[in-house]
Amino acid sequence: MRDILELKNNRGLGNTGQNGRADDVSDLKYGARLTGRGLAVRKSSVIGQLSVVSSKAEVQRDSTGRRALSLINRRFTTPWKKRCEMEFDGMMVSVRGLYFVVTLFLGSFFGSIFMLGPVLPLMLFSPAWYRWITDRIVATWLTLPVALLELVFGVKVVITGDGFVPGERSVIIMNHRTRLDWMFLWCCLLRYSYLRLEKICLKAALKAVPGFGWAMQVASFIFIQRRWEDDRSHMANMLQYFCHIKEPLQLLLFPEGTDLTGEKRRALSFRSTGDQTLTGHKTLAPGVTSSLRKTAFQSTSDNLDAVHDITVAYPQNIPQTERHLILGLFPREIHFHVRRYAAASLPAGSAQLQQWCQERWQEKERRLRDFYRADPRLFDEPEARVPPCKSELRVALIKAASLLYWSAFVALSFAGLWLWAPVRVYFLLMVIFFLGQQRVTGGVELMELACHRHWNGGSSLEAKEE
Repeated sequence: MRDILELKNNRGLGNTGQNGRADDVSDLKYGARLTGRGLAVRKSSVIGQLSVVSSKAEVQRDSTGRRALSLINRRFTTPWKKRCEMEFDGMMVSVRGLYFVVTLFLGSFFGSIFMLGPVLPLMLFSPAWYRWITDRIVATWLTLPVALLELVFGVKVVITGDGFVPGERSVIIMNHRTRLDWMFLWCCLLRYSYLRLEKICLKAALKAVPGFGWAMQVASFIFIQRRWEDDRSHMANMLQYFCHIKEPLQLLLFPEGTDLTGEKRRALSFRSTGDQTLTGHKTLAPGVTSSLRKTAFQSTSDNLDAVHDITVAYPQNIPQTERHLILGLFPREIHFHVRRYAAASLPAGSAQLQQWCQERWQEKERRLRDFYRADPRLFDEPEARVPPCKSELRVALIKAASLLYWSAFVALSFAGLWLWAPVRVYFLLMVIFFLGQQRVTGGVELMELACHRHWNGGSSLEAKEE
């Protein structure tokens, strides 16, 4: 029953929070219109066509008497896009979902070894040139999820609001609706910015993941332990390093600190300031990471052009975790609403900055409530006020080229390992390096920072005290 209710939530059919009854009724009506009454198409014994198995829905009452829509036995195919499923450990695993996850993993795994590995020695001699090259290599892989989502799975991306000024240095703050928001954001940045500029602040445990974690280390993403003293110093050092080598960046932060689920919403209710109607039905309070957010703003104050406040919403199908992608629950649409605030307009003091962020989250809560109550579900403004830096034709060519390149690259990587012994030896050495260096140095990004300190006369780049 837990899996059924979780599937209901991730279908975009609403939440059953204590203060969200009006939203629940709206979401149930929206889901009923989308789901319909279910179709039953008989399987032809002559041509052996796949049938559309009836999608059954039942309305149950939970312990508090509220209605919840539980979707069961849903298997959906269309003549032009067949969804193949198989039973695994009591769950329906989608072949499309497996293809997505496996393709991304193999691309990051082989890319870390055969594309990023040969560049690693350059770090010892010129960290700045090493950073310039690796950022562009990593950016080629960041286009792969965008290509798969939009070309293969037909995900529609809608961007409204202010947009981006191409190439500007900024801090991006975004609501954390799912554990995959950072990946979906690449669909927006590909059009309105440059993927090579993005750095993400994320949990340190992710750097240990083979392939993905190795590439994120080489990309110098900022990993935090969620221990304030250590994290403040590390973030300040990394940001000062980027400023010192004059490498522009766009730092992505999630002030909520965690993704939004029903359990977390109940545990961390929204801390409204002067507006008691905001209960956190669509967002969590920006709390535990506020000090890191202030450190990010202060460390980049002389090299910051703007702050981008991005609101992400999913009209239907909300993939909360990676497991939902394996089950084939891809979002049908992803909506981004962008608000740009010039650096000169930001408050200077820490308390004022915290209040400013709370006000942005109050606006975000209202915006999301209006979004999920609307029919159709859209943000107010029809299109971004700043045109994208790439035309849709150019974006389409980039996505097609990315899909072809990475498919060929993975195939050639397997062929090289099968045919040539030197390739296998190099592969083994690089795997040993990535596994061993983390135990010895703590990560490739820390090795890069140490090399930069060495070439700058042992400068510690330690964070300045407030």
